Amino acid sequence: MIIKKYAEQAIKETPHKIDVREMYNKETAQANLMALKPGESLKPHITPVDVFFFIVEGTPTIHIGDEKEICEVDSLIESPAGIVHYISNESDSVARVFVVKSPRPANTTRVL
Repeated sequence: MIIKKYAEQAIKETPHKIDVREMYNKETAQANLMALKPGESLKPHITPVDVFFFIVEGTPTIHIGDEKEICEVDSLIESPAGIVHYISNESDSVARVFVVKSPRPANTTRVL
């Protein structure tokens, strides 16, 4: 059994400059848990694989294509490959989002 604890994982260096911690990374999928402080946001980007977001804490705004929605804890949001998407935290508290890419991208995500 392999157990990883969020607090024990190093913060990844990403173009988004937020707290992102890798929780799983295999050929079949990649999973990160990110924390966005109030006012923080990912940069709009395009991922070459399907992605889903699961809201763990807070009420982040999920932006996919021309749609955006404030999402609540325990919500799962799908984002298909090749669509511009990003997450912003316009609330007054931390938002934590579990992000899964499947399969693990072979090509780099394109930040816009």
